[in-house]
Amino acid sequence: MLQLADMRLWSGRVDSEDGKAGKRWHQDIVPLHLDSPPGLAILGFASDEGVRRNKGRIGAAKGPRILRLALANLPKTFGAPLYDAGNVRVEKDDLESGQSMLGARITDLMTAGHFPLVLGGGHEIAFGSYQGIARWMREQQREKTLGIINFDAHLDLRLPAPKGSSGTPFFQIAEQCDVNGRPFNYLCVGAAATANTPALYHRAEELGAQVISDREIVPWRIELVQKQIADFIERVDFVYLTIDLDVFPAAVMPAVSAPAGRGVAFELFEPLLDTVLESKKVCLADIAEFNPYFDIEDHAARTAARVVFQIANGIKG
Repeated sequence: MLQLADMRLWSGRVDSEDGKAGKRWHQDIVPLHLDSPPGLAILGFASDEGVRRNKGRIGAAKGPRILRLALANLPKTFGAPLYDAGNVRVEKDDLESGQSMLGARITDLMTAGHFPLVLGGGHEIAFGSYQGIARWMREQQREKTLGIINFDAHLDLRLPAPKGSSGTPFFQIAEQCDVNGRPFNYLCVGAAATANTPALYHRAEELGAQVISDREIVPWRIELVQKQIADFIERVDFVYLTIDLDVFPAAVMPAVSAPAGRGVAFELFEPLLDTVLESKKVCLADIAEFNPYFDIEDHAARTAARVVFQIANGIKG
């Protein structure tokens, strides 16, 4: 179901004495309309169904609402228009219709020239996001290639059994690529050996996926990891960036379906994200798995908001 933007969520501090330089997101964001000039469009995906099917902790459907509250007071440091495009809400257990609706909404936004920044929701968001990009590419960019960069402790290459879940989206995407004669270009950054079975690593190898483990992301190897990411990006025309917040340590990000025992330190994640954004090839980004029920004094919400802030400024700054 499509939901209109709830602009009541966008409120906060006002520093009127500082003029335009003191503006915050809540002062600049407006509801998206059909004739809105191209800008950054915040779109929510309110879904728990994929997490439920994957036997995770329920609560991510509330993520888009709480993340908007966390974003409201961010300083507006980029010049592009900022829009709230509302939510796509999954009704009952009909995840597949919700993903299809999300894809259609994303295609419409991209066709209109907007950059969609999608707030989840479980990582089942990825299959919906991909549907939107794939349709846009078929209509607008027929000869171009797409690369998927997933910051995640999990490979999310499980087999649908029998339906898709938050653990299956990249296998589902690989199937779609095969059906449509498209290459499956997938890089998972931050995968944890404790969170993925040998079967998943074997499947990643079979599908030609690239994997950078969390143990490889240490200060003395950070430039090498940046080069691995840059080399991946160089081989594609567009990048779909997806960030599962469980890539961070549980102490930093407790509010997810499956908290990480180790994770990637935030101060190492930021330069890796910059490497992706500086390529200027990112066409869509989404944030997955934020579960506000398990947050502690908004620590996780603020961390997620900082990630969104970095993406927004990297894309539109």
